[in-house]
Amino acid sequence: MIEYLGRELAQRMSELAVRLQDADNRDGTLRAIVHGALDLVPGTSWAGISLIQGKRVTVEASSHDLVVELDQLQSDFGEGPCLNAIRQQRTVRVIDLAKPGQPWPRFAATAVERGVRGMLSLRLFVRRETLGALNLYAAQPDAFTPDAEILADLVAQHAAVALAGATHEHHLNAALVNRDVLGQAKGILMQRDGLTALQAFQLLVSASQDTNMKIADVARWLITETGNNARDQRSTRCSRPPSQSRPATTGSLAGQSASRPPW
Repeated sequence: MIEYLGRELAQRMSELAVRLQDADNRDGTLRAIVHGALDLVPGTSWAGISLIQGKRVTVEASSHDLVVELDQLQSDFGEGPCLNAIRQQRTVRVIDLAKPGQPWPRFAATAVERGVRGMLSLRLFVRRETLGALNLYAAQPDAFTPDAEILADLVAQHAAVALAGATHEHHLNAALVNRDVLGQAKGILMQRDGLTALQAFQLLVSASQDTNMKIADVARWLITETGNNARDQRSTRCSRPPSQSRPATTGSLAGQSASRPPW
């Protein structure tokens, strides 16, 4: 019997690994982790993943809206098993959230009101980097046994490696996209205002600082506005009588209309 269960577990873990590998993007990886936890860890009623984003912990994937609410509450309250797992770098297993004396009184009371009694939070990490936490919720107390915790830890280990790879690819793709966007924006400024590549880049940096926007967002704004202005000009030319003179234009920044970037 034990040998059979061992083979079955190995097969199911292998299937999870394949699903994680087949995920075509970061969001797909997160969904595969959540469904894998639901499938593999006994006692799990709901599952979700919260990741570290700067100084906050945000909900990135869930099996139910309840998970979104409770994961977000932990971040808002500044307390909960998820935050303990991340901060103390350990697995947190809660036998019964309804028992008095919980370390997270506000979160525990809300979770019990929503029908949650047990919880298991596992840190997702690779080497020395903590990515976030896998949070498992149970509708019954004593749902997560020590054996369930072992299975959850196996899922978390697989998940962390897959998530780290997917996140790296996501950041790389974003960097490539931003590079292309910046190149387009620099080209617009160089052609429109007669700037060098360096001057165009410095202008984008200055606009980013003045508007408190990311430089890639400033570049996207410029591209969008330039496209809108070009369409408006084409429409005006098509509707203008042949005898009407064209409006004066200028290539300098000082002469740009209000629809241009504020720099």
